Amino acid sequence: MLKKLSNGCVAIVQRFLPDPFIFAIILTIIVFVAAIPATSQGPMLMVEHWGVGIWNLLEFSMQMALVLVLGTALASAKPVKRVIIRIGSVPKTPAQGIFVVTLIAIIACWINWGFGLVVGAILAKEIARQIKGIDYRLLIASAYSGFVIWHAGISGSIPLSMGTVGEDGFVANTGGALDYAISTSQTIFSPWNLAACLVILVLLPIINMRMHPSPDDVITVDTAKLIDEEEVVPKAITPAEKLEQSPILSYIIVAMGVAYLVYYFINNGPNLSLNIVNLIFLVLGIAFHVTPINYVNAIIAAVKGAGGIILQFPFYAGIMGMMVGANPETGASLAGVISEGFVAISNDVTFPLFTFLSAGIVNFFVPSGGGQWAVQGPIMMPAGAELGVSPAVTGMAIAWGDAWTNMIQPFWALPALGIAGLSARDIMGYCLITLFFVGIVVCAMFACVGIFGLA
Repeated sequence: MLKKLSNGCVAIVQRFLPDPFIFAIILTIIVFVAAIPATSQGPMLMVEHWGVGIWNLLEFSMQMALVLVLGTALASAKPVKRVIIRIGSVPKTPAQGIFVVTLIAIIACWINWGFGLVVGAILAKEIARQIKGIDYRLLIASAYSGFVIWHAGISGSIPLSMGTVGEDGFVANTGGALDYAISTSQTIFSPWNLAACLVILVLLPIINMRMHPSPDDVITVDTAKLIDEEEVVPKAITPAEKLEQSPILSYIIVAMGVAYLVYYFINNGPNLSLNIVNLIFLVLGIAFHVTPINYVNAIIAAVKGAGGIILQFPFYAGIMGMMVGANPETGASLAGVISEGFVAISNDVTFPLFTFLSAGIVNFFVPSGGGQWAVQGPIMMPAGAELGVSPAVTGMAIAWGDAWTNMIQPFWALPALGIAGLSARDIMGYCLITLFFVGIVVCAMFACVGIFGLA
């Protein structure tokens, strides 16, 4: 039954899902058309919101491009390759390969989402090299499926931001509804959140494993395309070439990087921001490639997969600009209209569930944790407080919704797809099954939280 359902989803997606860039253009048009009547703004105002917003993710775009490039370059270093090869040799059958990739991806994404996106895809490529007859599309989809849990993990931006009170005496983006910090023991490490994470950790690898196509329907990958070229280092003759191949230069940078990381963690604790993850990738990559020129060559090879991020992220920034662009007279925005619509039909029992569902819808157009919090926090947090719902529950409902619909949003799949050399339509059919399963689990969790007052 599960295999038939997944095959049907794959067939539909293969037929109707366009290239992610076309998908971004279609979303742009949908938001533009929907926002005009919903917010009573004219076309030129929406164009202005789009034009102002289109460059708002430049820093984030560079961060995500570096996640892909630095992570891939690190994975190509010989010491890291040996570790990946060893892990990749553990599973012996296609089903075991799918299970292991999903399990590792979930754990890695729960620890840190940027790290998890890269680790899962790289491990999947290695398993594809070693196991014959494994479906490459499902393997990469399984690596990406672990991302569904990121916002319930220790790098979740919303629960972490709820732990800090601003200079104005309020937690940012809560509409003045929260004037004290929320501990992660009430959000990430709450019993109900950990229970949902555990259910997903146990069952999702099994579900992905059971979706593996029959041998006649398997689509494999030419393993020759997955073999990285060996580093060829010519003999250094000129002074310039000797500098390029000098480990001393690499070690100086590594020493500086390590010193800063030690300083950072002493002062900030185990807070793995995206910049720190990229710095760790950078320092380890330079160290493991030994010489500067080896690392340069690895970066050049890795850059090829970053084109999708560079092209598409500005368009999603433009979509976000239109989603949050408010009518200057009424203050109405499309994201606000969607959120307020769910608030209007909620009570103290159903509010967590409806917040989760509304966040899933908004995330489809605003696929950024920070952007989602800025859009929905000022609306949902005061509404939840008025209904007597715990702010920890409201915040985590937004966080789970933000992560949930990433399974059908190509935005976040781009780094994994760049590493794997696939398109979004190759994996999204399988990710639909993850969407259905996780949606059931999280809806049940928030229904129980609302009915039994578990928070």
